Amino acid sequence: MKGKLYVISGPSGCGKSTVVHAVMAKYPNLRFSVSATTRPIRPGELDGEDYFFVTRERFDEMLRDGELLEHAEYVGNCYGTPERPLQEALDSGLDMLLDIEPQGAMQVRQKRPDAVLVFLAPPSMEALRARLFGRGDTSEELIAKRLEQARWELQQARNYDYIIINDAVENAAREFLAVITAEKCKTADRIRLLKEEH
Repeated sequence: MKGKLYVISGPSGCGKSTVVHAVMAKYPNLRFSVSATTRPIRPGELDGEDYFFVTRERFDEMLRDGELLEHAEYVGNCYGTPERPLQEALDSGLDMLLDIEPQGAMQVRQKRPDAVLVFLAPPSMEALRARLFGRGDTSEELIAKRLEQARWELQQARNYDYIIINDAVENAAREFLAVITAEKCKTADRIRLLKEEH
């Protein structure tokens, strides 16, 4: 059976990476789809594991050649999902997870209506502001841009299949796992398992 495609979006600083790692630790069939980005690598990140870090020229080439399932520009940097490795993983039966911005998620919705879209929200804007300042690796100007972007992103949550409030990582991960369970139990996926008795 083919794998399912899950998309998670949420404002920068809402805890997506932490929740994703917690979910993946409990659900080994879920794999993280590595996106390409033009943004600089951060301390502790690995090329090819966290992102494929590429130049703007290479990103434009991937876009032109139709290699990306979706793409978006966020705070001056480009992000996109290479389609071929994603499809190969789904065909092999793995469930795949994309961590992408809302504009990219809507592109996925158009191209892959079977994708399951999950929006991860902070408990409040104040909590988000505190998380962004707590990182210590971002300028006040960039934090202001991210908060402005977050307000827009929160308005897009209505376009998703599920909304999870990240008030605590354990709770958010549990809810995400519940989404996966619900999706696996859908009639369209399970009906073939039912056998008529004669």
